[in-house]
Order: sequence, then C-alpha cells, then structure tokens
Amino acid sequence: MHSQFRPCIDLHNGQVKQIVGGTLHDTDAGQLHTNFVSAEPAAYYARLYREHQLQGGHVIMLGPGNQQAAAEALAAYPGGLQVGGGITVDNACEWIGRGASKVIVTSWLFPDARFDRARLLQLAERVGRDRLVVDLSCRRRDAGWVVAMNRWQTLTDVTLDREWLAEIAHHCSEFLVHAADVEGLCRGIDRKLVAALAEWSPIPVTYAGGASSLDDLALVDRLSAGSVHLTIGSALDIFGGSQVKFSDCIAWNRREEKVEQP
Repeated sequence: MHSQFRPCIDLHNGQVKQIVGGTLHDTDAGQLHTNFVSAEPAAYYARLYREHQLQGGHVIMLGPGNQQAAAEALAAYPGGLQVGGGITVDNACEWIGRGASKVIVTSWLFPDARFDRARLLQLAERVGRDRLVVDLSCRRRDAGWVVAMNRWQTLTDVTLDREWLAEIAHHCSEFLVHAADVEGLCRGIDRKLVAALAEWSPIPVTYAGGASSLDDLALVDRLSAGSVHLTIGSALDIFGGSQVKFSDCIAWNRREEKVEQP
C-alpha cells in the first residue's frame, strides 16, 4: 500500500479558490487571504480529474453560495468525488443522489462545538458507513490537535487520540484532516500530525495542509507506510502554484498503482 495524491475543489462564493486556512472568517471578510481564484468553473476541474481517473478527491463548500457549483462538479464526474460543507442528515442523501461518491461531515456533528455521537450514528444509518467521511480538520494546541469546525473558526471539545479515532471509525469509511494552521501556506506538511494519524487511525485518511513539493507526497508515504493520502492545493500548477506539477502527481499515482499490482 502506498500513499496517493488526492485532488480537491475548494469553493468559496461559487468560485474555485485556494485559501489560507486560518484567514476564513464569517465576521471579518477583510482577513481572508486568497492564494488563487480560478477563471475556470468547478466542473472544469471535475472533468480534468475524471480524464485522469483520479479517485478519492473532494469538493468542499466553504460557506454559502456554492451549491450550484458543487452540483455541476459532481455531474461532471459522477461517483468520482466526495462532497462536504454544510452536510447534515437532512441533505446527505440528496448529495449522494447528485453524484457524490461519499459525503463529508464536520460541523453538524458538533452542535455548540460539542461532539454528538447520536448524530454520527444517525447519519451513518441514513447514508451507510461506506458513504460517510468524517472531517476532523484541526488546529494544534498544547494538548494536541483539537478538531475545528465552522470553516476552522471554532474549536470543539475533541482532541484527537487513538481511542477516539477508533470509536468514530466504526461509523465511517474515511477521515479527512486539514491541518488548518498550515493550510495554504506551502511551507511543508505537519509531519507529527501525519505520523499520528497513521498510528492512530484504523481506516484510510486523507491529509491536507502545507504541501509544497512532490517530495511531500513521498514523505507522507514514508511517515504513514502508505495509510495516509495527500491533497495538494496552493502549490499545484493547476491552482496557480509553481512548486508541484499536476502531471507529476498523476505520474506518482500511476507508478504506485503499478507497484501494487501483483
């Protein structure tokens, strides 16, 4: 097993963007730091990912005004993309029906920033464990990595550890973890977080945050023994970056797939 490159489509106000994670605020739009705003619609990226048969990618709706763009992306690559942002028990099946391979949930599981296990069970029963991804994006604090919700603005009552991940893993098929403190900075991944996720999680994990070169993909592969996959955003040339070529990420996946074939 080897780590794979996982593509993304981050939507803000209906546009594909790359945003520095810690700058997204509901009350102060002036703090927003955007690395890239695409002239292409979300469906363009979905078609690109479909063309190259990339699996496990995600569409994230960062706030309101993104549902139409997300729906168009899913229609362009039905069954090929996960979708997250505002997912609840009431709309999860609708997004599956629109073509999402899986739904990604965070904030709805944390009413008043406190984890509600009953909500997780309810959602897993509604869509099925195999269709559910739990987003445990987090910020680093003295006690460890604290799960952050509401577009990473609000810290919850959960600090990641082996026991908690093992419990949640009974009810979902994957974890998605944005390291919010390094998201969009292109200064390198949070190595300790990647290693911890690999050690603690009994199910696949996709990590995002800070990747700045193709070497980071190899590093994640080594640190996790292939159990953690990597999303590369702002550093990628298709998102205006200069540090990582999309074609090299595709080549990495193809090479590792060949290695794994009997």
